[in-house]
Amino acid sequence: MNYVGEGIKKIDGMGLIKGASSYTEDIALGHNYLTVKLLRSPHAFARIKNIDTTIASKIEGIECILTYKDVTDKRFTLAGQSFPEPSPHDRRILGEFVRYVGDEVAIVAGKDEESVLKAMKLIKVDYEILEPILDFEKAIDHKTIIHTEKPYTSFNYGNEHMRNIAAQDLLVEGDVEEELANSDVVIEHSYHTQSQIHGMMENYIAVTYMDFQDRMNIISSTQIPFHVRRHVSKILDIPRSKIKVIKPRVGGGFGGKQTAPMEIYPALITKVTGKPAKLAYNRKETHTCTTTRHEMKLTVRLGATKDGIINAVDIHGLSNTGAYGEHAWTVFSVVGQKTLPMYRAKARRFYGEVVYTNMTTAGAFRGYGATQGTFALESAVNELAKKLDMDPSLIREKNLVKQGEINPTLNSFVGEKSIELASSTLDECITRGKEMIGWDKKYPMQKISPTKARGIGMAVTMQGSGIHGIDTASATLKLNDDGFYTLLVGVSDMGQGCDTVVAQMAAEILGVPVSKIIVNSTDTDVNPYDPGAYASSGTYVTGNAVIKAANLMVEKIVEGASKILNVPEEDIEFNGESLLLKDGKEISLDEIAYKLVSYKGQNQIMTTGTWGGYTSPPPFIAGFAEVEVDLETGKVEMVDYVAVVDCGTVINPNLARIQVEGGVAQGIGLALFEDIKYDAKGKMISDTFMQYKIPSRCDVGDIRVEFKPSFEPTGPFGAKSIGEVVINTSAPAIADAVANATGVRIRTLPITPEKVLMGIVNAEF
Repeated sequence: MNYVGEGIKKIDGMGLIKGASSYTEDIALGHNYLTVKLLRSPHAFARIKNIDTTIASKIEGIECILTYKDVTDKRFTLAGQSFPEPSPHDRRILGEFVRYVGDEVAIVAGKDEESVLKAMKLIKVDYEILEPILDFEKAIDHKTIIHTEKPYTSFNYGNEHMRNIAAQDLLVEGDVEEELANSDVVIEHSYHTQSQIHGMMENYIAVTYMDFQDRMNIISSTQIPFHVRRHVSKILDIPRSKIKVIKPRVGGGFGGKQTAPMEIYPALITKVTGKPAKLAYNRKETHTCTTTRHEMKLTVRLGATKDGIINAVDIHGLSNTGAYGEHAWTVFSVVGQKTLPMYRAKARRFYGEVVYTNMTTAGAFRGYGATQGTFALESAVNELAKKLDMDPSLIREKNLVKQGEINPTLNSFVGEKSIELASSTLDECITRGKEMIGWDKKYPMQKISPTKARGIGMAVTMQGSGIHGIDTASATLKLNDDGFYTLLVGVSDMGQGCDTVVAQMAAEILGVPVSKIIVNSTDTDVNPYDPGAYASSGTYVTGNAVIKAANLMVEKIVEGASKILNVPEEDIEFNGESLLLKDGKEISLDEIAYKLVSYKGQNQIMTTGTWGGYTSPPPFIAGFAEVEVDLETGKVEMVDYVAVVDCGTVINPNLARIQVEGGVAQGIGLALFEDIKYDAKGKMISDTFMQYKIPSRCDVGDIRVEFKPSFEPTGPFGAKSIGEVVINTSAPAIADAVANATGVRIRTLPITPEKVLMGIVNAEF
């Protein structure tokens, strides 16, 4: 292959390095937008008894102030997933009740920021303060009921609002209790994963205006432009044909921008006033008033024989969705879907509840539940190995599902029958990872000095490639008059490089350099439908659509040339750069392209490929961590992290490696540093990067990446996904490395020096 498999530079890389205007803020500069800001609740749970905007409305420059009395009481969800959306419809634009510190109370729009801020201070709000729920383990059947109205749900996923339950899930195969009873060894432990802030560089921002056709234009930093259009249409009663969403470059998302937390507000101001509007969240709002990772408590029971064969995997989960239910069921269900298939147990079960609390709403976050599930299950497997006095790599070798085996829970999302695991080199990933980390020499630990010890640990994980049975994407190719192509896709490049990857795939089939593929992925009016950048769907789902469009383009070029040249199709060979005729003549693509566009009766060639399937092949990673622990302080330092990845065919090794490195670093943050803190009244304390610590380059040690490609028969050129799976192994591998170095098992993230030191001290007594 000429382009697939090559480390081609990002097609937008040079422009970004040069600082070319490409982000929403850049596009908004110089326009006369109304400044929009949101007055927010200072209370975790309260009812608005009265709100008075009389004085505030008289401030010079104030255009509009809206409260819950001025807007529709229609309920909805802002989660960005393929319709019908399974999240509970439990939000309003503005409501009489506020359910967390930061919930929206009023929308204020004015000519400039100064006047808007002045007006916000003059809005008088009289609250009836209610008792909040700030501990998710106490939420079920608490005397406080956060949502007293039953939310609409597209599916019956167990919303019991009067018990503060947003959703429930059950995934079971076999008789778990019987297999546990028949096991020689049973372990049971609970693991806690904290909520996590996305920490993307670009805050949330959206601008809106009415164009000359009286259509609502929305420019937004989003992963889900087509879902944004659907949300705004439904909530504000604007026909979708009257809404255009433009997605410029996105300065990071990590799942945060798979929810649409703010586009409706400037759109509403534009609808009411007819004037352009701009809403830009500051860093505090981005941290506290959007979404986080779901905090979870997962209790794992494993039953095994004395020689390490796992009979049963049983996981009970409790998840904190915060004030509203965006992604509540889908994230929770993925905990089971992406952990239970890992091991060949006779019986497996995942079940539990997602609860409402008066805390910042949780939502999509890279890993999407698999991260939490992997920490719990892989930690439990490591503890089982310790109890059996077995090497944890050996217990995995005995139990991991392998290529060619039937995987009973792989298609659990839509209830299809069991399917065969068609591609996996996870066993090779483990073998190579052990070699790279020096496992046989270093496991379990090395004493460096009387006060320092080094330990190593491991974990494995899987994810999916799109959402099988649901996600469908399209791609359109256009042959232009001088022999270059325009590729129209709806998937959102948010820095991961999917524009480059789909260009490589098209170039491979069309036989032209990547420079001749112009990718457009910015406009819902122009681009074909795509669910968005989430669920690791870009390479797999959109890539398959691109391949179909490109193959059809080759056929149409030969067919069109046949008509123009009056030569049978079978006498024409297309090599990408030119058409070779049977009589020896050669016609360049540039020449034939012009004729195809301008020839009388010949339409310009445009092809569309659409792909959606019932498969979501899992990528795999084996992760290995080496840490150094100061036994006097409990401080943990990363020394080395090895990740060996099976993502099928590696389309672009450079971009894939960066994905792995970034995901591992983000996982290290989850394991060691990141922790959202609230005060006693429910106000988030960790509302800036001064209080919320993410790892710097100095904190992550060496991160080394290798690939062990498999060939996925359903994937584009044999590829699977890579975007999410990369975050999952860091936390359990690091937790095991710390346990091996110190004898202290930390089951509640993050693994702080205080927790390690107290564990050491307590062990000594």
